[in-house]
Amino acid sequence: MFCSLIRGGALADRRTYIMSGVGILSAIASYLVGDADIFALCQAVFTMGGIYFIRKSDNKTKGK
Repeated sequence: MFCSLIRGGALADRRTYIMSGVGILSAIASYLVGDADIFALCQAVFTMGGIYFIRKSDNKTKGK
């Protein structure tokens, strides 16, 4: 069981998607709280979205 947790368990293939989603949510939360301005929000959202789509396109090319 411990080895399964180290390797990611059931979420092993979804770590990048989870991290990019958490990054986008934290950027939105920091904007709503007032810690960041709109430019920092856009920069974080586009960066995390780019990571998501790069990973998504990488998975399509590996399958072929």
